[in-house]
Amino acid sequence: MTEEEFDAFYNASFSRLTGQLHAMIGNRDEAQECVQEAFIRAWSRRKQFGEVTHPDAWIRTTAYRLAVSRWRRVKLARRAPDRALQHGDDAAGPDVNRVALIAALKQLPESQRRALVLHHLCDLSVQQVADETGVPPGTVKARLHRGRTALAALLDADAGPTQGAAHV
Repeated sequence: MTEEEFDAFYNASFSRLTGQLHAMIGNRDEAQECVQEAFIRAWSRRKQFGEVTHPDAWIRTTAYRLAVSRWRRVKLARRAPDRALQHGDDAAGPDVNRVALIAALKQLPESQRRALVLHHLCDLSVQQVADETGVPPGTVKARLHRGRTALAALLDADAGPTQGAAHV
């Protein structure tokens, strides 16, 4: 992959991938940092990265793994609860529906949240989600079903935008 091709890929996909990871992990700043780090890793391996069949999936998976690693390090480092060190909620975005959706997604189990985001926000097929997460397609379908049901209930319970539940 040439520098120009990489720059074009970065410019075309950074915001989208950041939004997708934000929906998965619930923290926009952390999502931006992890996606940026994933692009840095891809840049350092440009020749091999050019041969990757699905570069979006590679960046997304790498960024997600970085986020999980960061979360683990923070969790291990936190020995005594200290309110001054705890992170507050993310600042509300401009779109009320998106904020309600992210808040509802945060309440779902990680496996359901990840399946929903990959399938509905990343537009991956069930098979592609299964390949990316390393589980059988039947498991992905079950996670999607349970996640949609729980998400619809959460969005209805908040008396928030029910349109978001129909699209997710």
